[in-house]
Amino acid sequence: MRTCLLRGLAAFLIAGALTMSLSCARDQQLVSITVQPDTQTFGASNIPVPADAGLSVQLRALGHYIHPPVTKDITSQVVWTTDDVQGQMVTVTPSGVLSAVGGACGNSLVFATVNTNSSAGNRPSKGAIVTGQMTANVVCFTGSNGNTALLTILITPAGDGSVSVSAPGQSTVTCTQNCTLSFAIGTGPITLTAAPNSTFSFAGYSNCQTQAGLQCTINALDVDTTITASFQ
Repeated sequence: MRTCLLRGLAAFLIAGALTMSLSCARDQQLVSITVQPDTQTFGASNIPVPADAGLSVQLRALGHYIHPPVTKDITSQVVWTTDDVQGQMVTVTPSGVLSAVGGACGNSLVFATVNTNSSAGNRPSKGAIVTGQMTANVVCFTGSNGNTALLTILITPAGDGSVSVSAPGQSTVTCTQNCTLSFAIGTGPITLTAAPNSTFSFAGYSNCQTQAGLQCTINALDVDTTITASFQ
């Protein structure tokens, strides 16, 4: 009788351990993704869209799992894409860096996607596509405010040189990348002076009233104006 009881107890313990083992063997399952921030806005209504080029933010993808419930940072594991297929408003890198392009304004959706062809423990499965998204906004330019006009200077290619801007009664400002400066309407003359980096040369300005060598002169800034300084 005692032997039977011992055998029964052993069988019960083995069955319990097997059940526990099977329960613990369940893998975590990704059920949803949250992208942070959920909305990102670039630019302002009084800044020309081309001046937004290069503004960027690092996105994060948070994966929400069950078995057991837990949230993990999966920024480096998702595939980042955007519905701006022409790449005129924003781009997103494989590591999740979202950047304004400076070519157009409007709204774009950015997606973080995982194709779950296996469980968290790498067990094969039918798989499912899990996607999170956020909204990127590029504000459209509607003009300067009040009695000011904006001078936007675009430097292309970026990093090949700089442009110094001087105006009567104001300190000289040096733009090493795209910049937008505000002046009282009628300010002039405003002088732009290009300075190429050591390995580059200056190719010229576009939309300049008067150009002489490295200098561009705006006699009077009456309206919002964009000037491109090109290096090669």
